[in-house]
Amino acid sequence: MLMCYLDTNPEFCLYLILLIYGGHNLLVLARDLGQYVQLGTTIDDAIGEAYDKTARWLGLDISRGGGPALEELAREGDAKSIKFSVPMKQHKDCNFSYAGLKTQVRLKIASKNIISETPISSASCQDRSLRADIAASFQRVAVLHLEERCERAIEWALKIETSIKCLVVSGGVASNHYIRTRLDHVVKKHDLRLVCPPPKLCTDNGVMVAWTGIEHFRKGRFDPPPSADEPDDYTIDLRPRWPLGEEHADASSKSRSLRTARIHPSLTSIVQASMQQQ
Repeated sequence: MLMCYLDTNPEFCLYLILLIYGGHNLLVLARDLGQYVQLGTTIDDAIGEAYDKTARWLGLDISRGGGPALEELAREGDAKSIKFSVPMKQHKDCNFSYAGLKTQVRLKIASKNIISETPISSASCQDRSLRADIAASFQRVAVLHLEERCERAIEWALKIETSIKCLVVSGGVASNHYIRTRLDHVVKKHDLRLVCPPPKLCTDNGVMVAWTGIEHFRKGRFDPPPSADEPDDYTIDLRPRWPLGEEHADASSKSRSLRTARIHPSLTSIVQASMQQQ
């Protein structure tokens, strides 16, 4: 949650958030604590997975994660040397797709006879240079997809809430410096500010969940603890894909996973119902 603190009383600030990590991408307009409008989502593979797979195919050391390893190698390469197509250019929405780009990269690596089992530390100078070019070209196109989606999401969000002042980028991939630099250019076109957590906190889901819980607790939104005489056969409804908010009118997706997720009520609708009962 993004809170603006004045003295000891926190005041919520409207913002647009881009969530990017290994399993999912999400663009959401946060109108208030627990009240969200979904502008875009992942329809197949997320950017984090694309980074990890590309790093593995290039034979990089992924012990610290595929993303950091690929970004480091990409600094050595020519980002315009290899032509990859930007995903979903024909779709004028804010949804994300990285499956096609992954396929392009895999086929290019195969055509150049790069053997992923051969670590880059053992590669010749020519082979390393080729791998660096592929890494840089992949990163450029992968982030162009983010830029285009964020640009459109900002335009949509400003039509809904003209007082938006910033784009918050969160999730493990938000620690990527190249992505931060590119998105900073996007937000400045609209006189917005880019807000990112410190890189060391980008992958700390525990902090994010705990902070969200604290803010909801302060609002009085919490379930009572289970009673001591709770029956042994008591069950809990697990929701692995629980939608944050309702979709924007132009953001609908035909994704099967998204349709499945919408079986459950969104967090926004539950919060609103809770507020009406108070």
